[in-house]
Amino acid sequence: MKIVFSVVVPVPKINDYIRKEIIPALEKQSFKDFELIIVPDKKPGREKFPSFVKIYPSWPKLGPADKKDLGARKAKGEIIAFLDDDAYPSRDWLKNALSCFKLQASNFKRISAVCGPGVTPPNDSLLSQVSGWMWSSWLGAGGAGTYRCWPGKKREVDDCPTFNLIVRKKDFKKVGGFDSGFWPGEDTKFCHDLVYKLKKKIIYDPKVLVYHHRRDIFTPHLKQIGRYGLHRGFFVKILPKTSKRLGYFIPALFALGVILGPLTALFSPLLFKLYSGVIGIYIILVGFTSLWVLVKSKNLIIAVLLAPTIFISHLYYGLRFLQGLLKKGKISKYKKELGEAIT
Repeated sequence: MKIVFSVVVPVPKINDYIRKEIIPALEKQSFKDFELIIVPDKKPGREKFPSFVKIYPSWPKLGPADKKDLGARKAKGEIIAFLDDDAYPSRDWLKNALSCFKLQASNFKRISAVCGPGVTPPNDSLLSQVSGWMWSSWLGAGGAGTYRCWPGKKREVDDCPTFNLIVRKKDFKKVGGFDSGFWPGEDTKFCHDLVYKLKKKIIYDPKVLVYHHRRDIFTPHLKQIGRYGLHRGFFVKILPKTSKRLGYFIPALFALGVILGPLTALFSPLLFKLYSGVIGIYIILVGFTSLWVLVKSKNLIIAVLLAPTIFISHLYYGLRFLQGLLKKGKISKYKKELGEAIT
């Protein structure tokens, strides 16, 4: 049997997500020509797996980006489908992805990658669902875009996470795989190179859907969102085409406003009125978002918890974004490579 897809899952160790969700979901795929490559730190012992499962331990221990690269090197398929260990695919995931690659004969060679949303599973804990609804809402997701966690319209994109990213192996090799120096931002750098260096297309299709478990609020959720903010702020300087966008700056401006806004009362009543008005509009938007989630989820507790989750997430993301914006690091390495003015 010819292998078309190699599904690559990097993981510290083989867990119940893989045993009880990923493998069963792949066994039910409507498209059967695939292999599953799992890259853990160590061998799983004598545990037995289906014949389509290949395990390549990465000892000595590697990070997520290097594990993805290792999995890609071992892949026998023409197309590599990256999946997080806490995500599992819908039944027609691979079938629909293949259809995207064959969209139009004239564009076939230009379509380098396909991606889709990671919807929060219905059996997630209530605290995880709150996080999921934040990412799925227009106000909560902000600059990141709701398409990552809520099915949107089919279109071209230039940035998508590797919990659901499917790419041609030959193009993966051309851009040199993932940069392990930027976790959890190696996927942003990778997508940037596909679109702006290779001049290829990434197609987003809501039918290329996986179910992605979210972090519980508040601490695990904030740790994750803080890492996103830190790297996005840094990427503004080195990857401006995908990161120097207003939506990513708004949480930073919001955080500064929340912290410094009350001081305007000491200097200008007019500025304080303006500040109060902006905060008032924000509260109204949060309220409408919670109402939308109440209608969609039919769960009052989720809708109530969503309001503080959005506020704290925006505040913390904004502060970490500013930290990344001021961070010094690998700029010299990428300045020549990207051929862009770095600010």
